[in-house]
Amino acid sequence: MTGVRGFFHPKTGSGRSSLVPAPPWHYSGDLLTIEYRTDPARVAELLPAPLELADEDPGAVALIWADWQSCSDSREELLDPVRSQYKECFAVVRCKYEGQTYSRCVYIWVDKDFAVARGLHQGYPKKLGSIHQTRPHPYGPAPRVEAGAVFGATLAAADRRLAEAVVTLRRESESNGFVNGHPMAHHRWLPSIEPGKGLALDELVLSGAASAEVGPAWSGDADLTLFEAPTEELHLLDVQETIGAYYRQVGVTWNGGTLLASGTTAAE
Repeated sequence: MTGVRGFFHPKTGSGRSSLVPAPPWHYSGDLLTIEYRTDPARVAELLPAPLELADEDPGAVALIWADWQSCSDSREELLDPVRSQYKECFAVVRCKYEGQTYSRCVYIWVDKDFAVARGLHQGYPKKLGSIHQTRPHPYGPAPRVEAGAVFGATLAAADRRLAEAVVTLRRESESNGFVNGHPMAHHRWLPSIEPGKGLALDELVLSGAASAEVGPAWSGDADLTLFEAPTEELHLLDVQETIGAYYRQVGVTWNGGTLLASGTTAAE
């Protein structure tokens, strides 16, 4: 008997309509990162048990804009750019689980449905948004990647602006920050279809790149402003002190994660 196919909904006889193909997923992108410190209590509010605040710099936050091209192993999406190109902006903090330090994405907005679907699988709390960042270019008025280059970035969702930033590059850097420098500790949650029955899926997972290539990193200064909105809470991670800003081009492959805990263990 023939069954339906596809990694994700909608599943069909051929599987061709699936919103995303099976991993591995490959990404090439330009990352603009701003790191700052906020009240650690605001970070703690976003960490479900058994996660705890990181021991060092517990109030550190990275707000990252990314302009991506992504594809499956076939790379066919790169020749149909509407299926490969998307942008996102995400807030990352650090946390501790069983003595180890992890990064954790606490907010993220993307502008394509296939990126939302991948986030549901990976444990990223993705929502739709409008994301823009200045693209470098070696000709014309666009900034080159060099000292003194100035980049802008904006984030909006549901017709409200949530964040805007201006980054000025100053010098080459050994890294593009430390907050997003650990494997991710994420939760995969799905409520039961039966009211009052809790979660049908409750997993704490470890997720990270299976492989990565990185270009030269640049560091600089940043002006970052966060705005209130009726259905968003990013502004609660208010900027108390700017740590730094970074630009880097990266290429990464994601090919699954590791289950750390499930059921009641994941939520204790």
